[in-house]
Amino acid sequence: MKPFISTTFFGYTTYLLALVSMTSPWLFGFVHPGGAALFFPLIFGWFCLIMAIFSKSKAGMVGVFPIQMHCALLSIVGFVIMMSPFLYDFEGRVFIPHVIIGATTLFFALFTKTSPMTCPPSEMFTAGSLQSKDSLETRLTH
Repeated sequence: MKPFISTTFFGYTTYLLALVSMTSPWLFGFVHPGGAALFFPLIFGWFCLIMAIFSKSKAGMVGVFPIQMHCALLSIVGFVIMMSPFLYDFEGRVFIPHVIIGATTLFFALFTKTSPMTCPPSEMFTAGSLQSKDSLETRLTH
């Protein structure tokens, strides 16, 4: 499937996903179980917020991390949040917010333009950005 989410939209929605993830224990009322059910959304929410701030997208403030690395790391984060209720055995108490937040994060990370999971390397980088000097010359001189 061809990616269809723009990097600008992805940058702004990453902030929203981070804030929803950080506040989800209070929004959805699962503060009392504690443990991994509480700390996974908090920790990964802060991680998503830091990645959004340091991303090279138009929404990024610092512009250090390439958008490809941002997408790759958020796809891992989305998968881990989505599977955490089943891996850490708290699906009997709460699992729907984790699955929804994780699946949404994974969806946005996979289907963003220039995502390394859905785009071949030729579409990810502009011409000349990762080429060596040797590939531009016709002959090596020693």
